[in-house]
Amino acid sequence: MSESWNKRTQAVHGGTRRSQYNEVSEAIFLTQGFVYDTAEQAEARFIETGPDEFIYARYGNPTVSMFEQRIAALEGGEDAFATASGMAAVNAALTSMLQAGDHVVSAKALFGSCLYILENVLTRFGVEVTFVDGTDLDAWEAAIRPDTKAVFFESMSNPTLEVIDISAVSLLAHAVGATVIVDNVFSTPVFSRAIAQGADVVVYSATKHIDGQGRALGGVIIGTKEFIRGTVEPYMKHTGGALSPFNAWIMLKGLETMALRVNAQAETAQRVAEALEGHPALERTLYPGLKSHAQNDLIQTQLGGKGGTVLSLDIKGGKEAAFSFLNTLTIPVISNNLGDAKSIATHPATTTHQRLSDDQKVELGIAPGLIRFSVGLEDAHDLLADIKRALDVSQQ
Repeated sequence: MSESWNKRTQAVHGGTRRSQYNEVSEAIFLTQGFVYDTAEQAEARFIETGPDEFIYARYGNPTVSMFEQRIAALEGGEDAFATASGMAAVNAALTSMLQAGDHVVSAKALFGSCLYILENVLTRFGVEVTFVDGTDLDAWEAAIRPDTKAVFFESMSNPTLEVIDISAVSLLAHAVGATVIVDNVFSTPVFSRAIAQGADVVVYSATKHIDGQGRALGGVIIGTKEFIRGTVEPYMKHTGGALSPFNAWIMLKGLETMALRVNAQAETAQRVAEALEGHPALERTLYPGLKSHAQNDLIQTQLGGKGGTVLSLDIKGGKEAAFSFLNTLTIPVISNNLGDAKSIATHPATTTHQRLSDDQKVELGIAPGLIRFSVGLEDAHDLLADIKRALDVSQQ
């Protein structure tokens, strides 16, 4: 493996290890444990495992290790720890490093389960959490204190697609020694340079673009070797939440085609957003690649001008019109995942963000008519025609 390889090469070859059979496709080591040659070897391994030694599947596995090494190389991190789901990764990244009395500053525009961890889980154990408008640097500066332990945010928020300045927030956090943890799902590993831009820890739901074909759950935490092996690994070894070797193999296969898929999806998303902007059935068309997006200048520097694979449509007529739109679509499916080869439409107010109060929904811009639309690999012309037809029906 070469550190000079570009992302697409890393995504195909990074972390590869082969058995004595020299297989082309990565092997699935579907085992819960490992055999030792002697009692002395077992004792030594429990004292300290070597770089290619394993004890138990909850601690590590050769297939899982390949995925961890590949995604770390792709993201520009030193190491990674794979988890059973994206939320397991978010929980472990935060909980493994925090204790009672610590202070966290977080953007308030978060996926519902992320918000639950910060509002309900961490505070239950004595962690103080301050929420801010993630796009307001003055708010970050005012909230970050000398004793702040960590900051957390989605680099692109779900579902209103606000983009947070990773470099600027990281500078403020690092000035007090705080760790910057970024949920980078919407930015994708293809367009992201979060670690280069200042993030200390990057979290992904591998269920999304990494698998990208709706097959399996998975998550991953990427950071320094010290953080991953010294902080995250002990927590995960003793609390569970390990990634299945079979799911790790699926994620390895997903990484091989991820760049091709994500670039094609983003290209279609851009075309669809541009075609729908100003449509009479829409209150708003939200897409980071549009020049009308509030953070369009930041997107040029942070994501290379790429708007990602998701757009949000705020349909006139509220919930009733939004449901009519969803029920009329024939190509996209109604589901709550994203980053899939199939286009997926979701009504956040009644699904992914339904636990939020009405006031919180208003504050975060999650209107009754808002649809989150994850663009797949279908033909752009077919997709756009289907969306326009559904929009027309929604206004009848």
